Amino acid sequence: MSCYSKLLKNCTQYNDVLRYIESGLCPAGITGLPPTPKAHLVHSLCDELSRRAVVVLPDENTARKFASDINELLPTGKKAVFYPARDFIFNTSQGQSREYEQLRIKALCSILNNDYSVIACSVEAAMQFTLPPEELKKRTFRIDYNTEITTEQLVQLLISAGFKRADSVEGVGQFAVRGGIADFFPPDSAQPVRIELWGDNVDTISLFDISTQRRTDSLDFCEITPSTEIVFDNDEALKEKITSYISTVSGKGSKKAKELLNKDLELLGAGVKLQSVDKYLSLAYDRLATVFDYCENDLLFVCESSSVKEKATAATKLFNQEIKAQFENGVLFKGLDSFTLSFPQLLTVYEKKKAIYLDNFARGSFDTPVRSLTTFSVQQTPVWNGSLEVLMDDLRPALSKNETCIVFSGTEKSAKALAEALETEDIRAIYCPIPPAEFPKNTVTVLSGSLTSGFTYPNEKFTVISYGKGFKATSQKRRKNYKAADAIQSLEELSKGDYVVHSVHGIGIFEGIKKLEVSGVTKDFIMIRYAKGDALYVPVTQLDLVSKYIGPKDDTKTLKLSRLGGNDWEKLKARVKTSAKSMAKELIQLYSKRLKMPGYSFSPDIDMQSDFERRFEYEETEDQLRSINEIKKDMEKPHPMDRLLCGDVGFGKTEVALRAAFKCIADGKQCAILVPTTILALQHYNTIVRRFEGFPIEAQMLSRFRTPKEQTQIKKALKRGAIDIIVGTHSLISKDVQFKDLGLIIVDEEQRFGVGQKEKLKELYPTVDCLTLSATPIPRTMNMAMSGIRDMSVIEEAPQDRSPVQTYVLEHDWGVIAEAMSKEIRRGGQVYYLHNKVDSIERTASMIHELLPDAIIGIAHGKMSEDELSDVWRRLLEGEIDILVCTTIIETGVDVPNANTLIIENANNLGLAQLHQIRGRVGRSSRRGFAYLTFNRNKELSEIASKRLTAIREYTEFGSGFKIAMRDLEIRGAGNLLGSEQHGHMEAVGYDMYMKLLSEAVIEEKGEAPKTISKECLIDIRIDAHIPENYIESLPQRLSIYKRIADIRNDEDASDVLDELIDRFGDPPAGVEGLIKVALLRNTAANLGIYEIGQNNNSLLLYVEEIDMSLVAILVKGMRGRILVSKGPKPYITLKKSTGQSPLDTLEEAFGLIKNAQSCTEENKNEV
Repeated sequence: MSCYSKLLKNCTQYNDVLRYIESGLCPAGITGLPPTPKAHLVHSLCDELSRRAVVVLPDENTARKFASDINELLPTGKKAVFYPARDFIFNTSQGQSREYEQLRIKALCSILNNDYSVIACSVEAAMQFTLPPEELKKRTFRIDYNTEITTEQLVQLLISAGFKRADSVEGVGQFAVRGGIADFFPPDSAQPVRIELWGDNVDTISLFDISTQRRTDSLDFCEITPSTEIVFDNDEALKEKITSYISTVSGKGSKKAKELLNKDLELLGAGVKLQSVDKYLSLAYDRLATVFDYCENDLLFVCESSSVKEKATAATKLFNQEIKAQFENGVLFKGLDSFTLSFPQLLTVYEKKKAIYLDNFARGSFDTPVRSLTTFSVQQTPVWNGSLEVLMDDLRPALSKNETCIVFSGTEKSAKALAEALETEDIRAIYCPIPPAEFPKNTVTVLSGSLTSGFTYPNEKFTVISYGKGFKATSQKRRKNYKAADAIQSLEELSKGDYVVHSVHGIGIFEGIKKLEVSGVTKDFIMIRYAKGDALYVPVTQLDLVSKYIGPKDDTKTLKLSRLGGNDWEKLKARVKTSAKSMAKELIQLYSKRLKMPGYSFSPDIDMQSDFERRFEYEETEDQLRSINEIKKDMEKPHPMDRLLCGDVGFGKTEVALRAAFKCIADGKQCAILVPTTILALQHYNTIVRRFEGFPIEAQMLSRFRTPKEQTQIKKALKRGAIDIIVGTHSLISKDVQFKDLGLIIVDEEQRFGVGQKEKLKELYPTVDCLTLSATPIPRTMNMAMSGIRDMSVIEEAPQDRSPVQTYVLEHDWGVIAEAMSKEIRRGGQVYYLHNKVDSIERTASMIHELLPDAIIGIAHGKMSEDELSDVWRRLLEGEIDILVCTTIIETGVDVPNANTLIIENANNLGLAQLHQIRGRVGRSSRRGFAYLTFNRNKELSEIASKRLTAIREYTEFGSGFKIAMRDLEIRGAGNLLGSEQHGHMEAVGYDMYMKLLSEAVIEEKGEAPKTISKECLIDIRIDAHIPENYIESLPQRLSIYKRIADIRNDEDASDVLDELIDRFGDPPAGVEGLIKVALLRNTAANLGIYEIGQNNNSLLLYVEEIDMSLVAILVKGMRGRILVSKGPKPYITLKKSTGQSPLDTLEEAFGLIKNAQSCTEENKNEV
């Protein structure tokens, strides 16, 4: 029995409920239970009876919290699993992201494997049909070292389980096969799996890391589980099912239905995968099942049955309307219309499973007749806000009555600190890293973690107090969230026709990999087309000189190609470097000037600071913690801080800034937060008031939302020092605003302030610490290049408990869109409708009004005055507007947690970076967000727009679209940071080359010795050195590996690349090993001053700028009779091959002799 179950052992009502279950006196009604005590009761009953349970709750948010509470009470052992609802997509050509479907399968797999204690689900999820347990078992295939399977059988298994083939696995539901190696990512695993076959036998099974594609841990076995809920053996099986169904279609509407069914058959016949097969659910299986079919012997609890009934009725009504619309369109027809249970069918399940109703307040009756009733006496207590005084006020009366007291205090660190703090206040307290066997009386037990609320059982004499923390989603941490650093992998996405930059010859167009035969040996070259049709063939061993052109270009501009043989490119590079140098010089001067300027040195953190930080209701990300520490260190230095904090929208920059503000105020100084718009000022002000509640801090806002009289009073109070923190727009830097003792200025969304305003700020307050926040992330390479001349903190990691936004890509269809909008409004939410043309925005708004006459519609666009816009945002925030028809102005808008559906017209006209930021506007609360990216099918799409559309289709968290969006965003961030002149230079030479030049400029300006870059060595000898297509089929992957090989600089790099190749693709053929050796030799040769190696029959020619006779002497000594020296205009050393020696062996022999001689010389020097 767990320590939590023991708390109830003397509770009469609890023992009654135990008796009801054991004696079969159910269905039963239990009242008087608030939400968290319900979770406690379910846990205790399951624990004592050694049973499992299904818990039906009104909605997803309460289900998630319920699962989270049970898991907090179950630190070890089998967990509570959250089972979400899914969205059915009936249009077979509509793309969608499948995060929720995969969470459902993961939950169902946990049930089949008996790896759960409780299943928590909303009533909507409980009513939805899914694949039956026997199908899930049948389609789950276990592979271990005794399994005999061919690659073809493995591929067939993965396809029949609904996995989609890809070049490399980047997300759940994908698989990739390379020779005898198969990668796949099952929904119930935190990492993807790699299986290596040796013939028909399994050689290795391991997990691997998505970002590096390298193996991590070995496994004894793995399971292939279905990746979607609706799976057919293959497309042929689906075709057969549809064909036999068509013969049954007759009656009203059958013509339209048959047309659409035949259209699907045509697509399948042409080998095209249907984007969604949801409408064929009833054809997929002999019977349909729900989650209850998986949990036949489990207890069934229904929480707040009246709310459950209300939500079930509303969900059914809403779904039936959608089904009706699809019947009218011919998409669905009789026989293709079973997707959920009806409410009467759900009641039958209640009766069969003898439901136990858990309600807070007694009602007249329950949904089914009950055989027994019990009322608990328990009080819910509000969550603790982190204040020690408040906690002691709650604990002292409880301890005086000899009660058992338990405090959940958030993190492990804060739990230890709290136990110590209580001891110093003479309250007996112990910190337990794991719950004890039994809770001691008259002592406070402090645990880490948190519940949704606290509760007290007065008769049983125990009190549970919990710190209010944002609950963690129950899905396990699936991979490191994509970081901005993963975004720039330029050659991975190279396709024919893309611009590339060759560091010596400039900008050209990539024409693909060409195989050329040189002296009887086949080699791979990269073909680049330059101005006037000139072509350059670059050996793949020199791929480190080539990068994809990445720049802030728009689609309409064509780039000017460089000319081969001209010196324009060198001149352009020199011009860019000079400009970068002058910028670096300016920044370095500013930096050193600041270091010499006296500033205020803030004191180290006080207890109140840690108290304030403990009250943050979410788990901080590592990046947030690192940024906070960097800022605090800067504030404690004796010179003024000037730090830039970059991060994507919603990554938690505000919290970091508020901790800096608190540090400033704790030292008795004032803090000013400067924001670009009035509405943002209001939002920050509300956040500050909420976060600083309970602390002796006076906050104010100076903006147009204050009357002139209030503004005058605020200015007087500021001058007097009566206000600690003030938020305002640029009126804060006007002459009539004076501070008593300003310690910190925080500038939010700095990219939206003019240079003049920033300069004015620095003139007014030269010695005040300044923290600038930017909503566009910057690339890591940028951060490194600027290190030592600009202090930057970067937040690259998204918060963990963000719900993914369900993304759809579809043709613009007013019927579908009206349905999506009314669905959001009916669930009490708000909608953004993005129409990016100001001249026709009113017409679009009136069209939406015709479709949804009851909805209140607002309009927002950039041509409105700030007053008008502020008013629109205020109305939206206060819930007065249902649908906001707007332009991309929402990209820089405020957070509206209640707006969770976004519809974008002509998504193909927006850049991916913009789409990424706009999509970040929804899904910012505990509710699920929806994004519909629509395009106009009748319009001819440009090649760039259709490429972008494909990327948008793949635009889920792991799709290539996401990477491109991140990269575009970073380039935009880099441009913002550098200013317009440098932005132009970055466009001229491409991002990678600009960063290289900037790094060099900074190093030179700082007076450090630049890295000596030896001249590249070209090796042209007769050896087989290329990657065969049958070893790496995918062109992007082949290019990426060529680049990895070209980047080899030493033996360590070479063995790392070799390990990666064996890991990902199997043992490399001789040609690939040859490439690695050539890369190593090329680097050694360049360091020895050799710029070219050629071959003439049995001799190798080593070309050098000037002949080093000491090297010649070493070679002559070790390779007698095989060395010749030619001192003509182009000097070279000739090495003759020995009989049977390959050119590579000869070079390795020569360089080995030199290396040994040099190391002997070094040893002799050291001895002397």
